[in-house]
Amino acid sequence: MATVLLASDLASLRRELETVLSGPDVDIEEASSGAQTLARVTEGGVDLVVVDLQIGSMGGMAITMELRNLESYGGADPVSVLMLLDRRPDVFLARRAGADGFLVKPLDPQRLRSAVRALLRGESYEDESLRPATVRVGSTDAQ
Repeated sequence: MATVLLASDLASLRRELETVLSGPDVDIEEASSGAQTLARVTEGGVDLVVVDLQIGSMGGMAITMELRNLESYGGADPVSVLMLLDRRPDVFLARRAGADGFLVKPLDPQRLRSAVRALLRGESYEDESLRPATVRVGSTDAQ
């Protein structure tokens, strides 16, 4: 069973995430602040943190960077992080912080489940809906 920690100061977002991700093979836990998130991860046993970019006084970027810092010197076990972004330009922040994956809100349940499955398998996940269309020279069709 995988343990997924939902980190957001918005109870409504945590409920939405729990509704989409709940299942017999997933144990859902919640944190409403950066401090709670870090404390829970350092206890061990968390497989994935789903963190909102905007969360209280310590945002998702700071939480992710601190998790990576803790991991670097053995202060916490390595944990995958899925960052929930507010807009496309925030992708830079997710990558810079060391997130293993990201999704841009509004959240699509199917993409959310796909991202969580990928991260729990040890893979990364990038929101494909953000990828620009490829246009070939001499063609009027986007691919």
